Amino acid sequence: MTTKLTLTVEKGVIQKAKSYAKHTGRSLSELVENYLETLTEEREDTKHLSPKLKKLVGIVKLPDEFDEKKELREYFEKKHL
Repeated sequence: MTTKLTLTVEKGVIQKAKSYAKHTGRSLSELVENYLETLTEEREDTKHLSPKLKKLVGIVKLPDEFDEKKELREYFEKKHL
């Protein structure tokens, strides 16, 4: 069941969001719904992530095979060598 939601958002943000939605072939309602769903869903695959990386979930789409420990190790090896 769908229901109507009224939001108060800055005009410029709405204009950019509408443009983005049109560019990606989606509706603004779909974008908001997907964002809220991503924001509120409890995912098993994110329980092992660090708190900093969890904040990025939904913002950045990581590959399924992403290995946080490996990436951090490689980063620090480059930084300190």
